[in-house]
Amino acid sequence: MAYESLREFVQKLDAAGELKRISVEVDPVLEITEVVDREMKLPGGGKALLFEKCKGSQFPLLINAYGSTKRMAMALGVNDVEDIARELEGLLKAKPPTSFKEAIALLGTAFELRHAKPKSVKSGTSKQIVQQKPNVATLPIQKCWPQDAGRFVCMPLVITRDPDNGSRNVGTYRMQVIDERTTFMHWQLHKTGARHWRRYMELKQRMPVAVALGGDPVYAFAATAPLPDGVDEMMLAGFLRKKSVEMVKCDTNDLEVPADCDFVLEGYVEPEEKLDLEGPFGDHTGYYTLPEPYPKFHIERITHRRDAIYPSTIVGVPPMEDFYMGTASVRIFLPVFKANFNEIVDMALPAEGVFHNLVVVSIKKQFPYHAMKVMHGLWGMGQMMFTKIIVVVDADVDVHDTSGVLFRLTANIDPERDIIFTKGPADVLDHATPVMGFGSKIGIDATHKLKGEANTRPWPPIIAMDAAVKKRVDDLLRHATH
Repeated sequence: MAYESLREFVQKLDAAGELKRISVEVDPVLEITEVVDREMKLPGGGKALLFEKCKGSQFPLLINAYGSTKRMAMALGVNDVEDIARELEGLLKAKPPTSFKEAIALLGTAFELRHAKPKSVKSGTSKQIVQQKPNVATLPIQKCWPQDAGRFVCMPLVITRDPDNGSRNVGTYRMQVIDERTTFMHWQLHKTGARHWRRYMELKQRMPVAVALGGDPVYAFAATAPLPDGVDEMMLAGFLRKKSVEMVKCDTNDLEVPADCDFVLEGYVEPEEKLDLEGPFGDHTGYYTLPEPYPKFHIERITHRRDAIYPSTIVGVPPMEDFYMGTASVRIFLPVFKANFNEIVDMALPAEGVFHNLVVVSIKKQFPYHAMKVMHGLWGMGQMMFTKIIVVVDADVDVHDTSGVLFRLTANIDPERDIIFTKGPADVLDHATPVMGFGSKIGIDATHKLKGEANTRPWPPIIAMDAAVKKRVDDLLRHATH
């Protein structure tokens, strides 16, 4: 289903018992983070929080809206995220791809088949109020952690355009506030927004940028989804909401933004302006990202809805809200992985791995060293290139059961035989790499070993009770408790 506004989503959360309203005034500087961090650490992710009175701002702040399995499904308009995965799997099976590149092309086609491309409209609720003097400080922007360099916009939809082919990108890049009309733009080295920026620098052209906040909650999810460069995130949003996204043109440039979003910041990045140090920032790694040079975003206009709600999030030591967003991405896009690797059964990114650090994948093992083939294949698929550790287990292992995975990991490996090292691109936020954006990776084969794999003795069966005995005992205990 499509939400007409972020406020409608808030009302649905409230009606479902998934929202807590905080009616006392709370300071966006550190205080909101402390309240939210306590909530996020509760079993199952706690509740979404609506801060109705934010110190220094007239706007309420919504946070942890995606921070549970249930709320993540609600944000995408379904009862279960697996429903989306099954639908996407059916579309891909209609014409099975023969390569990752073909799978991505089919993914874009699937989005188009389901719903038309985003459509342009002449006006939208995002333009109801125009600030006479643009001032980003009127928003309840948080300083999240004590050593943060300042206040950061943490859930923006940063919209840019490829100057060569006109393709749109919507990414979530944090924005440190410098003054009332200037922020940093933290698009990392490997991100599409950064590629667009480098091209504008080559052309020596001013780069138009628009930042949207709020609207249908599916937009923020689409902006964080691991889509390949060139696939429009608003097409994914239309596919998920079963309705084309209406886009309205900005007033100061030719970019388009969702017509129903809550805030719009229009501006630009100068191609030859000197970079300055952005950060530190308490990041999703659980550590502070240290200062690095990034470009500045100059704000020319701010518009918003009359009933605008400021959407935000915090990141830090897991588990946090972003774990549920990442898990939803894995579930939805698992059919794309399976389309290329039919041996894959399931995949998980444990919260402790903060996305890129650890991936556990189960496979139907068919030949010696099969796990090695899967590791190298996954490292070659889009953002999987950032994965530091890949653990491959057998098909009968529940990859979401960390205890069960660790049992097989410790039981089934000989370190010399079953561990491989390689090097490649790394998450620029990974402070452990010797240089920024490049480091080593490890693959661990925790599957049972087959004849033909080096230095392998006869493999013993795992201990398990006979199924008939289990059934008899079930019956005995059921009668014994009556």
